[in-house]
Amino acid sequence: MDVVKANGAAIPVVGLGTWTLRGRECTELVEEAVAVGYRHFDTAQMYGNEAEVAEAVRRSGKRADIFITTKIQPENLAPRDVERTVKDSLSRMNLDHVDLLLIHWPNPRVALADTLGAMAKLKLAGATSHIGVSNFTVALIEEAVKVSPVPIVCNQIECHPFLDQTKVIEACAKRGIAVVAYSPIARGNAPANALLERIGKAHGKSAAQVCLRWLTQQGIVVIPRTSNKSRLKENLDISDFALSDAEMKEIAGLSRSKKRIVDWAWSPKWD
Repeated sequence: MDVVKANGAAIPVVGLGTWTLRGRECTELVEEAVAVGYRHFDTAQMYGNEAEVAEAVRRSGKRADIFITTKIQPENLAPRDVERTVKDSLSRMNLDHVDLLLIHWPNPRVALADTLGAMAKLKLAGATSHIGVSNFTVALIEEAVKVSPVPIVCNQIECHPFLDQTKVIEACAKRGIAVVAYSPIARGNAPANALLERIGKAHGKSAAQVCLRWLTQQGIVVIPRTSNKSRLKENLDISDFALSDAEMKEIAGLSRSKKRIVDWAWSPKWD
């Protein structure tokens, strides 16, 4: 599988997002994903499915080949809470380490330097191979790079053709930080879009595949979530075609709709 390299990490370019997946459904879906070729899985303390994701990976016998990300809840970002809750996560997952540990959402009530310092200690102790952030703005990325004792590997953000994230993407690129796109198919909006459908037909692909290809062709990692086993292979099958420069520009034009899907009361002030 293709990877995106960033600050010492090699992140498989297509992963499986697992938000909303629970219990047996989650375990079976992850098992099927491994079987069809996925080598990157994204979970979080907030999702309540760390154990199920890890169980499926262990059953596969391919842990050494699989990149696992988990994320720390915003209320757990004080240094003592970081150490305690990450140990709890590893215990739930029955793993000695994860490949990537992220701040799930910024918390202005906790000093970023303190959180990243605690995460760096966990990295040095072998609890995670890499650290990163999620839902960070340009200003927060700059602060994180300045205060982190170890390299920031990625910024996981909402990213799809209907939302202009150019400023954040450029800030990450400047610092050698990978962008990992969640909701990369805009939660079902892509298949309903006439432009993406038209371009897809020209390549013998679906609108969703075009959407994912548009992102990965820019060097962006994608973690589409699906609960449908039949969609797993479709989302993975995007490396055998390329979009032209004209098609890339056409798709970029969809961002004029400024359709942000994920925006909570605790969200930072977006760029």
